[in-house]
Amino acid sequence: MKLLTPLFLCFLFLASCGKKETFKARNFSKVEINHLLEDSLLNVRALEITVDDNVFFLTSNGFGGVAYYSDYDDKLDIVYPIPMAHDSIENNFRAFASTNKNGFGITIGSPARLYKIKNDEKVIVYHENHPKAFYDSMDFWNDEEGIAIGDSTEGCLSVIVTRDGGNTWSKLSCDDLPKGTENEGAFAASDTNIAIVDDKTWVATTAGRVYYSPNKGKTWEVFNTPIVKEKETQGIYSIDFYDELNGFAIGGDYTKPDDNTANKIRTNDGGKTWELVAQNQNPSYRSCVQYIPNRKGKELVAIGFKGIDYSNDSGATWKHLSDEGFYTIRFLNDSIAYAAGAGRISKLTFRE
Repeated sequence: MKLLTPLFLCFLFLASCGKKETFKARNFSKVEINHLLEDSLLNVRALEITVDDNVFFLTSNGFGGVAYYSDYDDKLDIVYPIPMAHDSIENNFRAFASTNKNGFGITIGSPARLYKIKNDEKVIVYHENHPKAFYDSMDFWNDEEGIAIGDSTEGCLSVIVTRDGGNTWSKLSCDDLPKGTENEGAFAASDTNIAIVDDKTWVATTAGRVYYSPNKGKTWEVFNTPIVKEKETQGIYSIDFYDELNGFAIGGDYTKPDDNTANKIRTNDGGKTWELVAQNQNPSYRSCVQYIPNRKGKELVAIGFKGIDYSNDSGATWKHLSDEGFYTIRFLNDSIAYAAGAGRISKLTFRE
């Protein structure tokens, strides 16, 4: 018995280690919406949760702000507005990204201005005067390296990168990028045209194509998708990746927001191939899609001015949770998110 007992315990240990823990997707049935800030000045598509879990936003009419919110004492402290005008010219921001040290916002239109933002300090670190300049989205790989993308200017997508923490930015040559299609760009609808996982990067365009870089923007290739893209108002509006293989993109036509044909696509091979999902089913046009964190790539939320929708089967089927309209959303954890749109910034709590 002295020999059998340790052997038996070892057998039990090995048997228990061999069991796979099953994952059970939740089934959210409602979303509670708490409007943190309501103001007619607000028109927000550039929204991020910073490293210290605060919500920073920039507006389309040249203002910015920080929303400090604590779930522990239900305290709301908003620093708003932070004027972001320059030389008496009102800036229109559609993109914001942050590192551990600074925030960065870029304007649409010409001249394009990229600001480094720290507290009340605002410094222009990139300026572009091209008549076709129009930047749509930005993100960072790490504290030193970041990327912003915009519409085509010289026959290829506009891509600028930084390798020094955002102090300087340089535009990639068309020789280093795939050739663009005519008037190819991105929709500045929710600042989610870029998805990053580690060193890998995906960029979604108006032409329904996905640009891919495996090495933080040093080399690129491009993949076609079956999303609807016959008109200038159609294409991919938002893209997200859960990991290096599984991604989802959504779009449609904002001028026909009830159309739901060929507007949702999914990949499981890192963006090389894409399939249409939930064909002719809602949600219809949406401006933003995000994976819910730590849910194995099963749960997603899509948001737009026509409402909020949820999927718990990787986007195959969807449930409409609310008619409340927003432009963009970011998740704090696996059940709480912040959303922004016209006139408000809100806290969203998803519940079963």
